[in-house]
This record gives sequence, structure tokens and C-alpha cells, in this order.
Amino acid sequence: MKTIGLTGGIACGKSTVASLLRAAGVPVIDADQVARQIVAPGSPALAEIAVTFGEHLILDDGALDRKGLGALVMGTAPEQVARREQLNAITHHRIFGEMGRQLQALAAAGTPLAGVEAAIMIESGSHARYDLLLVVACSPEVQVARLMARQGIEADEARRWIASQMAVADKVALADVVIHNDEGLEALTAETSRALAEIRARLGVDQ
Repeated sequence: MKTIGLTGGIACGKSTVASLLRAAGVPVIDADQVARQIVAPGSPALAEIAVTFGEHLILDDGALDRKGLGALVMGTAPEQVARREQLNAITHHRIFGEMGRQLQALAAAGTPLAGVEAAIMIESGSHARYDLLLVVACSPEVQVARLMARQGIEADEARRWIASQMAVADKVALADVVIHNDEGLEALTAETSRALAEIRARLGVDQ
């Protein structure tokens, strides 16, 4: 089985691209969904987060206050960077373990091509695990506007969130294939179809 690493800047549209790939018959494992699973109420990871960052991050229903945690770890201040590294130490090995199990199951089922979608794939170095790196990019202005709309935050906060991750241009420089997503869904659908055809050709995977 050949594998695609799918990433991009925050709010660039990688999750929409993942959905389009699934619609085209390519299973894509969502690292964020796996991350939610491993911090489910009662999980060892959630207990470790509570000990490390405070019990106040556990909501009344036992779930993680993801927005509250995000406020602690998203940004470029030294304390935010340090907390983000602490969080990664708690979650990353669990996330990678579960994604590895899911990829093994797909391979055992005879799946010819599968993807993994993750926001900080390059930053963590996990992009090297996959046969090809696909990066979804958009302009900084579009990225800020989308993040503001999605998270309900102001422009300055959106820029801080964006600055906490690797620059989109730097991700593009490392990509094997790039999808540009500055326009609407119709244009993105066409771009994704083009990219998938290129990926299949480069990896030698039949339609």
C-alpha cells in the first residue's frame, strides 16, 4: 500500500481536501479525530493533561476543554511553546500508535492508496513516514479570514495561531505535490482531482 501525508497551514483547507480524497475512493485517517479519541473522557492521556495543565481543563461532562487548552498552547510566547511541547509529549506517541494500527488494517484489506491528514506533520517529522507529501496552501490573507470565521476570533489572535505553526511557504517548499486553495469549493475540487491523478502516476497506483 502506498501512503500520502496530507498537511498544510491551519485553515488552508486540508480537511476539505481529505473529504474530497475520500469521495474519490482514497481512505484518509484524520489525526485530529484520532487525537480526540485518545483524550476521550476517562482516557490515560486526558488524566495526564489534567495533571500537567490543571483540572480546570476538564469540563463538567468529563470532556477536555479544547478551547481552553488551545489558549494555553497556541502562540509564540516562550511559555506557550513550552506547554505545546509538553502536550506533544503526552499525545503524539499515542496518536502515532493508533494511526499506525489503522494503516496496518487498511494494508491488510488490500487498500492500494491511503492518506493521513495532520496539521503539524512536518514539524513533528512524521511526514517522512509516508511515500508522498501533499500540502494544501492558501494566501496569508485568506488564511487569516478563514481562521477568524471558523474560530470566532479577532485578526490579531488568528495571526498568533498561524505564527505558532510552520509557515505555509516552508511547507510548500518540502511538498511533493501542492494544492492551492484560494478560491471556492469548485476550484478546490478540480485542484484535488488534478493532484490525485499526479499522485497516482508518481506512486504507480492504478485508478
